[in-house]
Amino acid sequence: MAFLSEDLFEKFRTLVYEASGISFTETNRAVLESRVKDRLRTRGISTPEEYYREVSSSEEELREFLDVVTTNLTRFFRNQGHWETFRHAVIPDLVERKRAQGVRSLLVWSAGCSTGEEPYTIAMVLSEHLPPGFSFLVVGSDISLSSLLVAKEGFYTDARVEGVPEHYLAKYFEKKENGYRVRDELRTRVQFDYHNLKHQSDLRDVDVVFCRNVLIYFDEAAQKATIQGLWNVMAPYSYLFIGHSESLFGMNTGFEFVKTEWGTVYRKNVTQ
Repeated sequence: MAFLSEDLFEKFRTLVYEASGISFTETNRAVLESRVKDRLRTRGISTPEEYYREVSSSEEELREFLDVVTTNLTRFFRNQGHWETFRHAVIPDLVERKRAQGVRSLLVWSAGCSTGEEPYTIAMVLSEHLPPGFSFLVVGSDISLSSLLVAKEGFYTDARVEGVPEHYLAKYFEKKENGYRVRDELRTRVQFDYHNLKHQSDLRDVDVVFCRNVLIYFDEAAQKATIQGLWNVMAPYSYLFIGHSESLFGMNTGFEFVKTEWGTVYRKNVTQ
């Protein structure tokens, strides 16, 4: 017998969807039910009916609930093809365009950054491959406050830094007991902030957006709204990275699909 009645499951999934755009169906119902159980134990509440009354009437508890609902799977240098594309195709193109405009800075947004591995990877690659005289800022955002606290601290266990090339590890991390901490020189170039992708970001003229493995949790309507929100903050001829299992196929977005020898990316085509 299901932990949540059909009526209560519908209420919880509607609450989550309206607050975040994250869509739960029968396929991933068990995940939602397990997260409700977690909050019942944490809050000392005996029934899901009672918890629904609380979470639907308290903004603070809703934020906590969305935090535990969010799946925070990430790692440094995840999907090597994307990083090779970023290094060999995206950065050179942006540098050339910026020089033509007399600009020497880049703004990159890691949307759905989880515990920070992706934005720190972005910062390391930019530090290594931007030409002298160029500066950058990486903004990482997420709906999970607990993940953002980890990201801001910048400390990762030995297991979490597996996959970081040795020269990056030596240059950008300090060895600590049981792990590594991102050096201050890199941390100052990465900012973290809470952001719900259901709402419009205050960022403007973003040169590159990484929004990987986020759209898979949204239904079609929420996906389209999210992509439009990203488009609105991106600069002309900027780039969008999404997950390998995600696609903009069939969406009327204005983004053009760019295939490189290392991987694929989307570019904001302002002529459309």
